[in-house]
Amino acid sequence: MKIFVFIFLLEQILASSPIDVGIIFTKAGGNDNLIEKFKTCVSSILKYSSVDLNLYIIGDTESQYIAKNVINKIKQPKINVNLKSIDADSLAKKMHDLVSKMQNHFSHSPTSYYGDSLFFLSIGLHKVFSPIINKIILLDSDLKFKKDISDLHALFSNFSETNLIGIARDGQPVYRHLFWQYRKENPDTRVGSPPPDGLTGFNSGVLLLDLAKMRKSELYNQLLTPEKVDYLTKKYYFKGHLGDQDFFTLVGMEHEKLFYVLPCQWNRQLCRWWGEHGYADVIDQYYKCNDDIFIYHGNCNTPIPKDEDDNEYQSYFIRVKDDL
Repeated sequence: MKIFVFIFLLEQILASSPIDVGIIFTKAGGNDNLIEKFKTCVSSILKYSSVDLNLYIIGDTESQYIAKNVINKIKQPKINVNLKSIDADSLAKKMHDLVSKMQNHFSHSPTSYYGDSLFFLSIGLHKVFSPIINKIILLDSDLKFKKDISDLHALFSNFSETNLIGIARDGQPVYRHLFWQYRKENPDTRVGSPPPDGLTGFNSGVLLLDLAKMRKSELYNQLLTPEKVDYLTKKYYFKGHLGDQDFFTLVGMEHEKLFYVLPCQWNRQLCRWWGEHGYADVIDQYYKCNDDIFIYHGNCNTPIPKDEDDNEYQSYFIRVKDDL
């Protein structure tokens, strides 16, 4: 009986613990569009959240200052938000060797948008983040929540023993395109094919990272070595340009078991660029998501649908732009 009581109390303590959430927010200085996206992302998280949050803002010094001002202009929510700033340059230095090797394969150049070291952060976060943090939700800033973030966090419980990372499929045939040569030589392959049976490739706008399991996984950490990355890129004739999601996609072609596939409703990507650039005949096979949407992702600057109460909730912000 005492054991059952102990387990129950432990579950209650864990359930009441703050959720760790990281948002990548960089190069925001003078970028009103990016600031508005960040404001939408954070306000929508707080609008629906029923749990306390440890909120990590990962970016440059100016962007952190802007983020702090934005968040301070939100009326105090019913939850507690512990705001933490993580210096991007400091993390980049810690990850230099890893990132420099990845940039060669998964960005146009180190100076391109996705060449920024932050867009490789998730790959090695388990190596540089505090060892006391075992699970974290890592988000892009161009999101809008329609659901309690604790429900997203609860999906960690759906992970199998081998799942390290929760990530949604890409909503476009981008990897059908990038794996074109491999697909040509292997016409029956699942690589780059649409859901539900294809290895579609991933979008990293919403990530569930089990850092504890990533630290312990011998397989995953072997896959971070230059030799393994070189092997996979050569085998699949792969040259990417989208940072961490290229790496996760490439690894997923060989090691599906490392990934828990998030339902599309938790990362409803709105961009249809590839449908207008050669893939109009197949775009809907990748893009469709018929479930209720829990997170909108306005990738490639696609407008996010507005709600009736958006104006009311946005009124939580007071003179944000005037103070930045």
